Amino acid sequence: MKHKLFGMIRRAGLLVLVVWTVVSLVSILIELVPGDPAVAVLGQDAPPEQVAQFRAKHGLDRAAFFFGFPRDENGQRHFRWYGLSNRYDDYWVAILHGDLGTSFRTDRPVVDLILERYPATIELALVAMLIAVSIAIPLGVIAGKNRGSLIDNGLSVVALVGISLPSFVIGPMLVYFFAVKLGWLAPSGRFDWSDIILPAFTLGAALSAILTRMVRSSVIEELNEGYVRTARAKGLSERQVVYKHVLKNGLIPVVTVLGLQLGVLLAGAIITEKIFGWPGLGLLLVEDGIAQRDYSVVQGCVLAISTTYILANTLTDVVYRWLDPRIRVS
Repeated sequence: MKHKLFGMIRRAGLLVLVVWTVVSLVSILIELVPGDPAVAVLGQDAPPEQVAQFRAKHGLDRAAFFFGFPRDENGQRHFRWYGLSNRYDDYWVAILHGDLGTSFRTDRPVVDLILERYPATIELALVAMLIAVSIAIPLGVIAGKNRGSLIDNGLSVVALVGISLPSFVIGPMLVYFFAVKLGWLAPSGRFDWSDIILPAFTLGAALSAILTRMVRSSVIEELNEGYVRTARAKGLSERQVVYKHVLKNGLIPVVTVLGLQLGVLLAGAIITEKIFGWPGLGLLLVEDGIAQRDYSVVQGCVLAISTTYILANTLTDVVYRWLDPRIRVS
């Protein structure tokens, strides 16, 4: 019991460390980007007094971190220690109180902006994963059962093409055929249930290709195990052998990849959301955060994505242990 408690505390500490590291790195990188957020929001022709007022309102007139290397009147950089009175320190203190800051451009709390947009991104990622799994499992099983055949070779070629084509190629192709040429689906937006089909398929195409190859390899490996011969000797049908025994054991590495790919889907959704005008977290990060030099929005979006990624990995461990009880023993 004590060992399990220590393991849970250790894992929770590692999760906090990962989130802190990711957000800190992003905070450093956005500070290195040239340009003034006040000028980006107010415009090049804004009066100096208005710019100064904006910077004071959002704390941009204060030091970004504990120390820095400001320039003197001769243009030379010198080390200077600012202490705890800096924007980085204030940001983490605010997080402990549930405050992610205020958007420079809209003056709205970043928490509200994320809560408005994140459901759309989660919805897109989950539907994309559902599409990928629905395609990968049957195709992977068929390819694995027919190893070396024409069917196997054909599916391998299709999977290779799916892995090779990035989302910014697949997306416009789907829009051209299904929205422009055929007129079956809307090219962008999120107004109807059918609007998610094109972006979800775009996002899930590469994942389905990866999973198909993994399921194929797992099925081939498991079909050579002794328990398969035993199951067949007991008179079980080939369908029962494959889907009740082989597939359950073969899905263990696939589940691991799925958990890791959820974070990849959330990150990859940035490009897909931009292509299809999907009002999710990716569009918020790119258009309202990075493009506008809105530090609070960028930090909040990265914090939400990294936290979700870690929670997905934790859930993956739980499912992994359910699929393979030997892990609990070890």
